[in-house]
Amino acid sequence: MIPTFRTAHRPKSLLPAGLGALSALSLLAALPAAAAPAKEPAPRPAAQAAHRPVTPAERRTSVYLDSLRDRPERLKEFFKGLPKGGDLHNHLSGAVTTEYLIKLAAEKGLCVDGSMTAVAPPCGPGRRPAADALTDAAFRQQVVRAWSMQDFPPGESGHDHFFDTFSKFGMATWFARGKMLANVADTVVRNNQFYLETLVTPASDSAKKLADQVGYDADPAALLRKLVAGGKLDRVVDEAIQEADDTDAQFREAAHCDTARPAPGCRLPVKWISQVSRGSSPARVFTQMAVGMRLAERDPRFVAVNLVQPEDWQSSLDHYSLQMRMLKYLRGQYPDAHLTLHAGELVPGLVKPEDLTFHIREAVLVAGAERIGHGVDLVHEDDWRQLARTMARRGVAVEVPFSSNKQILGIAGDEHPFNAYRRYGVPVVLATDDPGVSRIDISQEYRYAARTYGLSYTELKDLARASLEYAFHDGRGLWTAGRARSGYRPVPVCRGSHPGDDRPSPRCARYLAQNPKAATEWRQEVAFAAFERDHR
Repeated sequence: MIPTFRTAHRPKSLLPAGLGALSALSLLAALPAAAAPAKEPAPRPAAQAAHRPVTPAERRTSVYLDSLRDRPERLKEFFKGLPKGGDLHNHLSGAVTTEYLIKLAAEKGLCVDGSMTAVAPPCGPGRRPAADALTDAAFRQQVVRAWSMQDFPPGESGHDHFFDTFSKFGMATWFARGKMLANVADTVVRNNQFYLETLVTPASDSAKKLADQVGYDADPAALLRKLVAGGKLDRVVDEAIQEADDTDAQFREAAHCDTARPAPGCRLPVKWISQVSRGSSPARVFTQMAVGMRLAERDPRFVAVNLVQPEDWQSSLDHYSLQMRMLKYLRGQYPDAHLTLHAGELVPGLVKPEDLTFHIREAVLVAGAERIGHGVDLVHEDDWRQLARTMARRGVAVEVPFSSNKQILGIAGDEHPFNAYRRYGVPVVLATDDPGVSRIDISQEYRYAARTYGLSYTELKDLARASLEYAFHDGRGLWTAGRARSGYRPVPVCRGSHPGDDRPSPRCARYLAQNPKAATEWRQEVAFAAFERDHR
């Protein structure tokens, strides 16, 4: 049994490091150019921005969208061109297209064994060179099916197959973070998004070694002191920063950013979220948390910490409350680090009924999460309506990846709590999770939401706005305090400029120059203005 944490004092904080090349990309140059619970009733229209006025351009675009309901190809084009904010829930290795993973495996000279797992050479009996999948269509389809959800039977549970894909293609991703980012960033930009937060595990091996060296202590202050003593934690963070520098260089080379013909992804603002493997030992989990939070304090390319791996694993269930207390303590030591958590990625039958009653609650009320990923088991939580009201009041957004919720948990349509969250005013952002594994993109997620929940154009637009407003981007945002609840009114300094104008007022332009988050939001408004002119 692992004892609970005791109260402790806060250690000293250290100085931040400088900004890396990738996050310094400016957007301003673009400005001128059990028995299931009863179903919840459908939300009021525009529940996230109640009473906000609809502009004539929005009304015309909404009418145009309605005219496409029975024209699938035109509808697909509409959603591809729709500005869609940012992707805030994106696992880098799971976001890479499967075809590009095969290319990476071939470049490394890897083999594919009988279980369709990428392994190191030589390619002896029972193994084939991964490069064969580049020319052999039948073999390529075998690999694609093993490394993704391609052709997975829709009536079967995809939970195990989904998570097994990562171990199958894992070796192909080694030392290729920058190349993978180039692949993912281009996909994000092609789908008319303007910002990306993606999850990686910084200095993974060194963090594990440090945890094993220090061991576990139930007193979080004592454990953190042991990690920090003699500069041990900062040496791991130094390694993570060097990894990020190497990733920046590899990304810029792969995307041709310093050439006359840079890839579209070169202009995308990207932030990193540090993954913590929740299924590991308490010592390793705490150490990874500390590395991620310290890293966010020292390097502005890193903004937050998140827990990954299946929430239904027994080790994850056994230590869930302990991990929430760990996060609560560490957030007090590293207040500049943001926190978004996978929580409530559970359904009846996957875990015991009692395990469905508190995960979102403790993520919000104990750990202090600013965003929640998935949140599928909302209506099974104790006093879930009050929890939803608390999330709405605090502005805790929910990251909703419809496709992976369907593929992993079998939850879709009215069984999904999307309507429940919106009915109680909880901010919702659409996300992809692992689009490479799921074989989807963000445009499909928006189209699914519109079709399944009957969303209007303005509701889709406000979902896109929310995905930037609740991002952990640098600086202040474009919208007044209260965010969506304000009806998306610009901050006072930009009140005299209409969001979407090519040329904001001088005061507003200075504000945008000083606040990259607001600049990104303004860029999206410019895109919306153009989109509404073209779709009416």
